[in-house]
Amino acid sequence: MSIDPAARRHLSLVEALRRQPPGAPVPSPCVGVCRMDESSGLCAGCWRTLDEIAIWGRSDDTARRRIWQAVEARQSAALR
Repeated sequence: MSIDPAARRHLSLVEALRRQPPGAPVPSPCVGVCRMDESSGLCAGCWRTLDEIAIWGRSDDTARRRIWQAVEARQSAALR
C-alpha cells in the first residue's frame, strides 16, 4: 500500500523544538502512526527509514538533527 504524500502530516524540526523545554534533547519526529509504506520504505507517520527509527534512541542530538534533515528533505521531494 502506498501513502499519498499530500495526505501525510507535515513535520518540522523547528516546530518540534518549539514545543520542547530549553535544553531538552532533539525530539523524535514520531507522530504515532507507525506503519511502513511498502513503496517508499518509509514510515507513513514520521517519514523515517527502519534504520533511522532503530538508531534514534542511541543517537546524539547531531545525528538526530541529520535524521530530521532527511525527513524534511523527503517531505519536500514527495510534495513537488
